[in-house]
Amino acid sequence: MAISDRVVRELNLQLNREIYSAYLYLSMAAYFESVGLRGFSKWMKVQWREELMHAMKFFDYIASRGGRVELYAIEAPPKDWKSPLDAFEFALAHEKEVTKRISNLVELAIAEKDHATFNMLQWFVNEQVEEEQSFEEVVLKLKLAGNDTRAILFLDSELGKREVSAENESSGALQD
Repeated sequence: MAISDRVVRELNLQLNREIYSAYLYLSMAAYFESVGLRGFSKWMKVQWREELMHAMKFFDYIASRGGRVELYAIEAPPKDWKSPLDAFEFALAHEKEVTKRISNLVELAIAEKDHATFNMLQWFVNEQVEEEQSFEEVVLKLKLAGNDTRAILFLDSELGKREVSAENESSGALQD
């Protein structure tokens, strides 16, 4: 069964949203660099890379199903936040919105009886659970740290240890 124009259009919009997510996290990395939190910055750079890999999964899938990939303008993301907690709460809210959009894509695939797209989207459903959990964990730690500079610097050191996950690295995305 060929992929419908409606599904292709919505997948292209999600590809655009994934690129925006990458752009948002790169902006957050720049913010963290500007306030001397290089560990936070590194964490966001890893997130930036993962979002680009997500975009490429959509790109490759659309192309593999005979759809036409279309790239749209990327909105400029915010560039300043009041605090690390403010930035991570913003990012968590963003990820919850992405989860809602992935769920909408799943519903569309069901409505269109597009089992291949439904199957592909299951990876993203699972990924969004991990994404939200990852951001929630940092938000919780930042709330516990409060205004304790030592705790924030300790967390900065911990976040700086984050690496791109092996699964995303081995997916082939961004290796062309």
